[in-house]
Amino acid sequence: MRFKLFVVCALACGFMAYVLANENISTEVEDQIINTVPANKANKIAQAAEFVEIVDQPKKATPSSPSPPAAAASDKKVQKAPAVTPKPSPTTSAGKLVPVVHVAPLAASSRGTDDILTVSGLKPQPKSGALVMPFDYLGELYDLDSSGYNWDPNNNVAPPDTPSTAAGGYTITSARLAELRSNFMYWFFDKDNYGGRGDYQFDIHASMTQLHKNLNFQMPFYGFRFNYTRLSLNGYLEFSDPPEYLTYPLVFPIKDWPNKRDPSFMGIFFSKCRVGRIYPSDLDQRTPGVYFRVVRDLMGRTDRFGVEVRERTMWDIRTGVVGADTFVPKHVVIATWKNVSFAGGIDNSLFTTNTFQMVLATDEVYTYAIFNYAVLNWLSHTEAGGDTTKGEGGVPAFVGFNAGNGTQAYEYKPYSQNMVIRDLANRGWGNGFPGRHIFRIDEQILIGSCNKDIDAALLPLTFAPESGNMLGGQVVNITGPCFDPSIRVTCHFDTESVLGTYVDRNRVICVQPFLKAEGYIRFQISVGTQRFKWRGKYFVETPAAATEKIFFATDDVHKRNPSEIRITWNAFNLTSNLNANVMISLWGYRETKIEPQLEYIDVIEASYTNTGSYVITPSNYLTRHNINNDMQFGFLQINLTQPEQYSNLALSPILWSRPIPLAWYMAPQWEQKHGKRWPRALCDNWIRADRFLRNFAADLPLCPCTLEQAVLDLGRFRPDRECDKDSNPSCLRHRGAIHCVVSGTPVAQGAEQQCCYDRYGFLMLTYDQMWGSRPRRIHNLGKMPWNEASKVPSLSMWFHDMRPFYSCCYWQEEQAVGCETYRFERRPSQDCVAYQAPGIAGVFGDPHLITFDGSAYTFNGLGEFVLARSTDQSERFEVQGRFQQLPPNYYGQVMATQLTALAMRGNTTTTIEVRLRPLHARWRYRLDVLADGRKVYFDRESLKFQHFDGVTVYTPTYLLNQSQVVVQFDAGIGVEVVENEGFMTGRVFLPWKFINKTAGLFGNWSFNPLDDFTLPNGQVASINLNDMRSLYNNFGLKWMLTDRDVPNVGAALFTREFGRMASYYSNATFQPNFVMDPADFLPSNRSYDLERAEELCGECSQCQYDYAMTLNRDLAHFTKNYYDSLVNMQAENAKRVVSCGVLQTPRFGRKLSFDFMPGAKVAFECNEGFILVGDQRRECLSNGLWNLPEYGYTECLREVYYTRRVAFIAIGIIILVIVPLMLCIVCGVYRYRQKQLKEDPHWQMTLPRSRAGSTRNLRTLNYDPEDDSDTDASTLKKSRSYDKVYRTNEPLPGKPQIDFPAKKWDLDMQDEDVTSSEGEKPKQTGRRSLRSASGTELDQHDGTPIDDGHRHDAEDEDDDFDEADVHTGQLHPAGYHQPLSPEEADQLHQQQYSPTFSGVDSRTSGASSINYTPQSAAQNRFGGVPVLPNNTQYYNRPPSGVPAATATPLRVAPTGPLTQDSGLPSPPPLATSPTPSVQKSTEV
Repeated sequence: MRFKLFVVCALACGFMAYVLANENISTEVEDQIINTVPANKANKIAQAAEFVEIVDQPKKATPSSPSPPAAAASDKKVQKAPAVTPKPSPTTSAGKLVPVVHVAPLAASSRGTDDILTVSGLKPQPKSGALVMPFDYLGELYDLDSSGYNWDPNNNVAPPDTPSTAAGGYTITSARLAELRSNFMYWFFDKDNYGGRGDYQFDIHASMTQLHKNLNFQMPFYGFRFNYTRLSLNGYLEFSDPPEYLTYPLVFPIKDWPNKRDPSFMGIFFSKCRVGRIYPSDLDQRTPGVYFRVVRDLMGRTDRFGVEVRERTMWDIRTGVVGADTFVPKHVVIATWKNVSFAGGIDNSLFTTNTFQMVLATDEVYTYAIFNYAVLNWLSHTEAGGDTTKGEGGVPAFVGFNAGNGTQAYEYKPYSQNMVIRDLANRGWGNGFPGRHIFRIDEQILIGSCNKDIDAALLPLTFAPESGNMLGGQVVNITGPCFDPSIRVTCHFDTESVLGTYVDRNRVICVQPFLKAEGYIRFQISVGTQRFKWRGKYFVETPAAATEKIFFATDDVHKRNPSEIRITWNAFNLTSNLNANVMISLWGYRETKIEPQLEYIDVIEASYTNTGSYVITPSNYLTRHNINNDMQFGFLQINLTQPEQYSNLALSPILWSRPIPLAWYMAPQWEQKHGKRWPRALCDNWIRADRFLRNFAADLPLCPCTLEQAVLDLGRFRPDRECDKDSNPSCLRHRGAIHCVVSGTPVAQGAEQQCCYDRYGFLMLTYDQMWGSRPRRIHNLGKMPWNEASKVPSLSMWFHDMRPFYSCCYWQEEQAVGCETYRFERRPSQDCVAYQAPGIAGVFGDPHLITFDGSAYTFNGLGEFVLARSTDQSERFEVQGRFQQLPPNYYGQVMATQLTALAMRGNTTTTIEVRLRPLHARWRYRLDVLADGRKVYFDRESLKFQHFDGVTVYTPTYLLNQSQVVVQFDAGIGVEVVENEGFMTGRVFLPWKFINKTAGLFGNWSFNPLDDFTLPNGQVASINLNDMRSLYNNFGLKWMLTDRDVPNVGAALFTREFGRMASYYSNATFQPNFVMDPADFLPSNRSYDLERAEELCGECSQCQYDYAMTLNRDLAHFTKNYYDSLVNMQAENAKRVVSCGVLQTPRFGRKLSFDFMPGAKVAFECNEGFILVGDQRRECLSNGLWNLPEYGYTECLREVYYTRRVAFIAIGIIILVIVPLMLCIVCGVYRYRQKQLKEDPHWQMTLPRSRAGSTRNLRTLNYDPEDDSDTDASTLKKSRSYDKVYRTNEPLPGKPQIDFPAKKWDLDMQDEDVTSSEGEKPKQTGRRSLRSASGTELDQHDGTPIDDGHRHDAEDEDDDFDEADVHTGQLHPAGYHQPLSPEEADQLHQQQYSPTFSGVDSRTSGASSINYTPQSAAQNRFGGVPVLPNNTQYYNRPPSGVPAATATPLRVAPTGPLTQDSGLPSPPPLATSPTPSVQKSTEV
């Protein structure tokens, strides 16, 4: 038995030795094959050789730099030798003879060649079906340097390995670069100058198929980053262990990962291989096998080999891949599989070989792969079903890339694992070479070569750049199908189509037209008559947010009349030729029609050298007269004047500036049209037009009161690009602000809210200053359809909202009428009085949840669950979360989960998904964002804010790694996702309209925690928060999602890749740890972990739980951080917001502070020349109201207006005080009089007397034209003392009664007062009506009563009738007073009188309000002399019963005119002094 075992072992060893002998060729044989040159071939070389003499010239000392490659006349003197020389002649000391061979070009291959865009325009050399050298190998007979090394690109000896970075090193010439690039294969060497094997990996053979290689740099690949690789004989570079066994056809990624290994690899020809053999007659006698070379740090190298590798690789990639125009390789890896055969072959199968090469170039951010397929003679190995002799049949090799760890893979269709794989050597056309295929592989796999064999309904299109300015002019390089110069290519941008320009088989160019759209649009191309089957997504940047290409050195372009404007641009954005000429032109925009109008205005500079800077002098355009001079804003444009001279294409890139106002150009024309006050005219025109448009302020969300609230309202507001504290703090149009926010998405009518905050964090209002927050009629994103006026992104916003700011405010004074109309009426800020902070709920840790109502609990479900969804069908939204199990810790499996993905969707919006990237794929991006299943990135400024249907997604401007993503829906819903060290948190922000309309793990938002655990059927589960098992089974699992739609739960929104459905992630049988306190579930021997948890977390139970479960300090730290942040957010938003709102600034004045929160005190002051009226300070009270003004509302008045106001106020006060007082006096007197008359019908009111009236009455009483009495008027000039009491016609006490004789009154002095010695007084005149004793008015002619028709006139003439004012006489039965008889009159005339006081004085002083009656039955109550009116008809009237014809006049009436003073008629001449019996004492 032992002998049999020995024999078996011996046979086995013999077989293995035989296999090894066949697999590997000995070193000696290899050297013989390589070094042996057939005799006939040597003769041919000798015969074809010419010898030239190279004379060495003195050189400058450059010890570290090899000699330049260009054999110029200054460096070498070449003298041509005789045409035929059998052998080299002896050389002299001055030079040496070097053979130069003239080789006729090989016959053209059956595969044609193509033009290649190289520096010198050379064409690549043709390739035959077998690997051959393009020239017969000549060894050292080609290009020698001072060290004697031959720099033939096909030399098999490696160059000196002496990297150098010294200055003044090697400089490659265009001819040398073209020569290098004309070779299909890159360098690989099987020898070196030190006797080694060069790049040949002799350790790789059938017994050991792979070899570990350290790269010593970071190479990005498919989202991951590696500093090592494993070189495999089987046609790939891998970065992890392959599966234990393979099943064909190969499918990647491995679905059963991590149960099965899923390797990360780059497969150029993934198939089991073995080292083949070559024939002695093969031209390339380099050793069959695997070669590997790494060339590092190329950016700073100056040695020849380093420079040549860098330049060749750089230009091959730049010209071969779209979007690589600025790529400079830092490291290059060259892996070559030369003459490898398939495994399992027999007989002469070792001579059936393939040769291919992989070149990797990276700058540690971008990575490109070049696949060079030189010869493909076999397709598959025997395990894959191939035959044993030719390697045909079965499943061909896999060609593509796999990211590993079950993430993602790319298979190069249609070649991979398909019979057409043999066409890889004839397709691709990278750099014009058939068989060269180029890819970009750092983040995603993007093909850079054309593909003519693939055919499908929707084919991926590779193009660069992937975004452009909406205004157009972006040159888009396109790769996809293989192009033909004779076949038309049409590019379709959304709704606009343009023709493409042919460059080569791999590329066409299309120039983006003016697109009235924003965000991602459809981009398609058609070739010839084919339909548009090659498709992609092109991102359109709005002009206000596009990548800035033209820069303004200062803000002069915004001024009204700048002296100069300096602009700069990157000259290489147009062409690398800095001597090219460019044209600078001016364009403008207006909306006078339904269609938007972007029009050319003028040429600023027709031809200018592309230096990258220019100075615009506005004074050069004073004499311009443009037809479209009504354009108030526009753009600068820069383009090449003759692009075909620099790129051989009649296409020029176009650079656009940001929108700018055009006053610097149009001001002279506006002044001619509108006068010197043209800003006011432009503003007035805009105001008139804007007043016809609808009011949009009611549609906008209210601004938060403080900056803290604005930052937390992530559902409705996002940072404003114009004023962002993180990226753009200049705030040109909002001076004094540190941060502004705007509406994340347009409202229903397309408007946009803007809220700006000062350095104290308070809201800035236009009521306070022109730099305050200004709502906008049009959102920067526009509104669908974008091709109509007032809906175009950015342009309509500038036309309606930015343009008037300049004409009304920026170019005028802040207190101008137009600016105040703009600020207070047309674009007023909205205060925050009614602002309502959103509700917040969140999930974090492993995982812990806090509901909208503040309930905190832990739910370790495994799968996909509903976090929040709307129960209102009119406003629907869904937010879903995916929980996956945590990785094991030191003690084994962790029975807990963590949040790894969120998916969300609005009513009809785009579905947004945010994923946590794998651990080793977070070097550049921390999170993946997918919009409808397509990955989007935010690593460029113009892509920071991206708008999709009904949703806006953005990342903070200061972040480049996508570690924080904010999603905002049109309904005001916001979702924030934050990642730190691989641990996510998700927060949902809801406006108040969703109160009592939510369900899911975040509960029902009703401000009542009792209904947080509402089940999908609407019932409220009775849950104890401390019973995690009950919560898990009776509530959490009820919200688990599947791929089918479950009533009241919905269907999963997550993107499905590689066949992984919801069941792949979900496991309802998973039993997590249901004990919350670490002290209860940690064993007693882990007391250190318990202490450590308390030390890290303090009192945070969630943090302690996470650390005790995972022993991960980072998880515990961020769990505590996320918990504290969420609790603080809820507390901040729960605070009652109290604001006093707008306190208007007085016109022509200012406020010294703009605070409007409780406790704020705001003082006012006026401009020079104005006076402040009203309260000088107002205070915001705790109830949210401004205190009532004590002195009136604050105003600033001009001095003249203030004076007028004071005068008007004084007059008004007089009117308002005196008139009511007079009315009160009159009413009081009237009431008093009525009362007295009621007691005494004959009562008369005592009135003050007038001196002038007394004079007139006395004159009248003393008037007698026939009386010649010598009484002197001076007797009446007697002074009176008004502070004494006089008794007239009464006997003095103790004195006898004296009868004074009657005297004639001298009343000739018309203007002299008989009672005073004072000077003249103004006369007073008036009238008095005749009334009967009963108050009936009498006719002046016949004494009859006046009827009602005439009473009104009488009352108008005399409204001072007093019933007590009656005259002495009898009342006639007819209704008038009968005059006295002659006897009674004479008796009265003889009565005595007092010259100092009489009844006449008492009645006539101020008697304008007393009516006079001619007769009275009794004597006047004052005892005065009865005064009769001077009326001729009255005196001539006969008594009652006497005929008028026979009646005799009682007394002749005075012939003089009737005069009245103080409202009293002149008394009759028959007036006597009153009798003493009726005299009363009168106090004057």
